Amino acid sequence: MSERNDAITAERQMPRRRTGASRFIKDEGGTVALIAAIAFPVLVGAMGLGAETGYWFLERRKLQHAADVSAHAAAVRFRAGDQQAMLETTARRIASASGYTPGSLAVGTQQGLGGSTKLTVELTETHPRLFSSVFDDGPVTMKARAVAEIKGGSKACVLALSNSASGAVTVTGSTEVRLSGCSVISNSSAVDAFLMKNGSAMMSTDCVYTVGEAVTTTGLTLTGCSEPIERVSPTADPFASVAEPEKLHIQQLPCRTLAYVSNSTYTFDLLADGTEAIRFCGGLQIQNTITLKPGLYIIDGGDFTVTAGAKLSGEGVTLFFTNGAAAKLLGNGDIDLSAPTSGPFAGLLFFGSRHDTGVLHQVTGNSESTLEGNLYLPSGRIDFTGNSTVSGGCTQIVADQVTFTGNSTMETCASPTDEIVVGRTVSLIE
Repeated sequence: MSERNDAITAERQMPRRRTGASRFIKDEGGTVALIAAIAFPVLVGAMGLGAETGYWFLERRKLQHAADVSAHAAAVRFRAGDQQAMLETTARRIASASGYTPGSLAVGTQQGLGGSTKLTVELTETHPRLFSSVFDDGPVTMKARAVAEIKGGSKACVLALSNSASGAVTVTGSTEVRLSGCSVISNSSAVDAFLMKNGSAMMSTDCVYTVGEAVTTTGLTLTGCSEPIERVSPTADPFASVAEPEKLHIQQLPCRTLAYVSNSTYTFDLLADGTEAIRFCGGLQIQNTITLKPGLYIIDGGDFTVTAGAKLSGEGVTLFFTNGAAAKLLGNGDIDLSAPTSGPFAGLLFFGSRHDTGVLHQVTGNSESTLEGNLYLPSGRIDFTGNSTVSGGCTQIVADQVTFTGNSTMETCASPTDEIVVGRTVSLIE
């Protein structure tokens, strides 16, 4: 009996041999390693993907910010008169300064309601993937879009282009100027960019806008604002893109005389570019009744005058002043002229060469005039003085400097086709 008990005890004390399956089940260290080998790449990938998602979200926000600021900047330049190429240059420069990686950029404009304009900037960036390249090796493409709106503002019918002249727009003497539904603009930065002096001078206008400051009297009546609006951005030359006839081509035309256009059967000569024109050398003095045909009339040097008792009329007419030529509308002449509504000089009644600086054009005496169109003298000065009266038409004045003095009376309005707009606002709407 004791031998049997000893055998049982010995058997219990001997270690048992494990089968292969039991070893696998009992070996927990191997199981953890296997699970870790499978799970860790997924876990690391998920963590990396989460971090990368946050990074792309930040990059997307940066791209949207670049689109916003570039759209606003391009809209400001559009308001100033820049063309498409300059708008794109501005948008790209501002976007790049805001962290935009050079890629696809598109700038578009669209007319909105009430005369507004919408300017859209679309940016596209392409980046290589980071952690997510494990799942997809294609690049990450991000897009952002912003829309700025240019709206509001007032139409203007007097614009002084000088950027520094004292009294670039001057109202003085016993003048009475009535501007119907339009404003006055002075691009001068002087402290008296708009200068009104002498208590008897009167002006009624929608508003006065100046890059510098305005000096006024009680004779100023503003119907669209409570006081002059100072320190505004300069207004772009609305006709800066209109090409003037080349001097060399002008010199190739024959010099005509007043007698030539007195004959109603006269024909035009041709400039080298095919433009029909008639050239008057050394000035032109209208002394009788003359009716001009539609076309371009070049005053090459000297003065253009309409004497007492003379009558000058014509539709679709542009008078181009070059080589120091000046308009001197004196005496009691009767003038009834209108600018062309189409063609390269559409809207321009007077066109002074940009190369002739400081030329003085005058409307003086007792002239009764109807001038329909733009008096565009970008490098010259125009004075309404004496007892002159200009009324009955939509006359816009764009010159380096403009002066109303003496006993002049001017009634004018903004042109319905060649608008000069000031005071427009720019805001992001999308």
